[in-house]
Amino acid sequence: MANSPQAKKRARQNEKRFAVNKARRSRIRTQLRKVEEAIASGDKDAATAALRAAQPELMRGVTKGVYHKNTAARKISRLNARVKSLG
Repeated sequence: MANSPQAKKRARQNEKRFAVNKARRSRIRTQLRKVEEAIASGDKDAATAALRAAQPELMRGVTKGVYHKNTAARKISRLNARVKSLG
């Protein structure tokens, strides 16, 4: 348990930050799931639209420190390749 006032404040800040990051991660995963579902259904237009909506959300996660830059780039690249391969 934190004893000093500084450590107590840090613990409070960590809880707030954890909640914010958790919500952000959840929002990103939702966007990625929508792209996956559109790809699975075979609808190229819906998949493209979902990918366009997911890209800024994912990159925002990078700037906010939720994801690493290369991880986000890899996810976008692989999703983009899968969308392109749809008939």
